Amino acid sequence: MSVVRGRELVSISPAAIEAMQASEQWVSAIMDDMRDGKEVAAIYSINTGFGSLAGRQAFDTVEDASELSRRLIISNASGVGRPLDEEVVRGSMLVRAVSLTRGYSAVRRVVPETLLTMLEKGVFPAVPEFGSLGASGDLIPLAHLAIVMTRPAGEDVAVDSGEAYLDGRLVDGITAMQAAGIERIVLGPKEGLALANGTSFSAAQAALALADAENLLETAQITAAMSIEALTGFGDAFIPQIHQARGHAGQIEVAARIRELLAGSEFIDGSEEQDPVRQPPQDAYSLRCTPQVLGAVKDTLRFVRGIVETEINAATDNPLIFPDLPASRTLKAVSGGNFHAEYVGFASDFLSIAVTEIGSIAERRLFRLDDGTLNRGLPDMLIASEKVGLDCGYMLPQYLAAALVSDCKTLAHPDSVDSIPTCANQEDHVSMANNAGRHARQIVSNIENVIGIELLMSAQALELRLTAAGKDVSALSPSSRAVLELLRSHRSADGRLIDHITQDTVLYPRVRAAVELVHSGAVADVVRSTLN
Repeated sequence: MSVVRGRELVSISPAAIEAMQASEQWVSAIMDDMRDGKEVAAIYSINTGFGSLAGRQAFDTVEDASELSRRLIISNASGVGRPLDEEVVRGSMLVRAVSLTRGYSAVRRVVPETLLTMLEKGVFPAVPEFGSLGASGDLIPLAHLAIVMTRPAGEDVAVDSGEAYLDGRLVDGITAMQAAGIERIVLGPKEGLALANGTSFSAAQAALALADAENLLETAQITAAMSIEALTGFGDAFIPQIHQARGHAGQIEVAARIRELLAGSEFIDGSEEQDPVRQPPQDAYSLRCTPQVLGAVKDTLRFVRGIVETEINAATDNPLIFPDLPASRTLKAVSGGNFHAEYVGFASDFLSIAVTEIGSIAERRLFRLDDGTLNRGLPDMLIASEKVGLDCGYMLPQYLAAALVSDCKTLAHPDSVDSIPTCANQEDHVSMANNAGRHARQIVSNIENVIGIELLMSAQALELRLTAAGKDVSALSPSSRAVLELLRSHRSADGRLIDHITQDTVLYPRVRAAVELVHSGAVADVVRSTLN
């Protein structure tokens, strides 16, 4: 994230440069044989066509092999839809550069170096959101990236140079690269497929969704604890013995975090040391089962992290070149299926399902906060109106949360179980991982909004609870006090402080500001600094 979002500079290590040389030299030797007029066997992607066209004919000249790379890029750049976010494109460029430097792709160092220079200089290719099947990798989006950084051997014309953003304007690739002072490169043999064939966009989407989901989960535990406190919840559901008896790591960790977040509150009934006063000591599931639900989310995200970390460091194009194969095997180019993004598709789908559940259980807490028959003595819709019925209070933010969660339930349908054959049935099973990644990012964004709403509503509810009890903020847990102070000292999108409301006001600027506090990590950060 430091490179993609923080724009930290990155360079290729000497070890990586050395690792790249052997495969590049193997392909260069084949090109030398072609120049010398020697007979060269058909080698997929080096001197033959692609997909179902593989092996039909071996090209005679080095120029044909280079032209093959160029034509692959221009033919594959055929996507449609809205341009992907800049951070997705930057992430994909970084992942592609890492893949190429593994040393199995037979590319010159100038290829990944150009990608990294584009990152450094802020060249942002316009890449449409639709087109990838997640096998053979992300061909269409990667081609839209590659067409900006590459050029033909002959005349270079703007209309065939792709599109990129320059100071917020959409311009052709030549203009963007010239403005950044970066030379567009003529691709050599194998380099076109090395750029276009791989899981870079699928992996970048998953990585970005994961980073935001992990922050979201931490923040959701905080807002859940605030809601539980505002609803005078029971502490029994969080004592360690219950969770140790089941044994799931995530559940144990979330229960411990909830106990930590609620520690010091005068509104929680019962604990490991003290009997609950009210009977029976059972809250609704949306409070009581927070560790079981968010714990499952935590363990799922932990699994997803393992997949994503492996994938963003993987060699995923095809064929891969292994010069150290035994001498008995002269063909060092090995065709396989590392471009197949099933791992990433599963990871994004699992993430989508898990994050949807963060929002699903949170929305039920919002409903309870609003309902005067369920919120244990708080005003209906969390508004102490001078004239009941005159103000709607927080009625509609719960509607918004319900709409967002419903959207996620549709988006969370797994993309990875779908496959539509392509390429004359050569590519007869695909992962749809890029679609899964797009949906995962949308789901995370949706649920950030839900948790932003819970931040607003739980803060309002805590203040109402203090008033009802005749107590000051010292009765709240230190965690809740810190978040409440953060929220109330923050200005909304309209410039006004996000204060406690006693009558209806325009809410959307407050919602937007609260969501930004969630997305930025500010809520999680203030709690860490308070409790650590």
